[in-house]
Amino acid sequence: MADDETPETQETADATAADTPAEPAGPTLSAREQRAADQHAARSQRPARTAEERDAERRELRKAKATARSRRRAQEKVKRAAAGPGTGTPPAEPAVTTPQLRTGKVVSAKPDKTIVVQIDHARRHRKYEKIVRSTTKLHAHDETNDANEGDLVRVVESRPLSRTKRWKLVEVLERAK
Repeated sequence: MADDETPETQETADATAADTPAEPAGPTLSAREQRAADQHAARSQRPARTAEERDAERRELRKAKATARSRRRAQEKVKRAAAGPGTGTPPAEPAVTTPQLRTGKVVSAKPDKTIVVQIDHARRHRKYEKIVRSTTKLHAHDETNDANEGDLVRVVESRPLSRTKRWKLVEVLERAK
C-alpha cells in the first residue's frame, strides 16, 4: 500500500476490479460455435461405453417411448368412445357437376372405336389484347365408329376409358363433304 492511499480507497479499487469482466483468453465464439464447444466438452467428459451398453440404452429408450405411445393411444381411444359416433368432421358431400361439352373437328378416326378431336380456341390476351389461337387434341370414344375424318362433332367428358381417352362422342353435328 502506498503512503497516500487509505484503506477505504484500496477496498474500492479492489471492488471495481472484481466488477469488470475479465478479457477472454481466446477469440470470442459465435453462439453456434460455443454450443459445439460445450457439446464437445460434455462428450469428452463422458466415460467410454461399449457397443453393447449403447445398444442396451437405446433399447430401454425405445421401450419407454413405446409404453408412452400405447398409453396415449389408449387415452385417445377412451376419449373417442366417450364422444360417441357422429362427432368429428363430417364427410364431404359429392359435388354435383354437369359434364363438360366440347365441339371440334375429327382429325383421325383410324383406331377402332376411337376418334381424335381437335378443339380450336381463340381468345383475347388479357394484357396485350391480341387474339391468341390454340388447339387441343382429345381422344374420344366412338362406340359405333360413326364419325369420320373432317366431321364436326360434340364430345362430353367421361370417366377414364383408357390411358388417353377421357371423352365420349355425343353426336355428329356436321358430316364432312
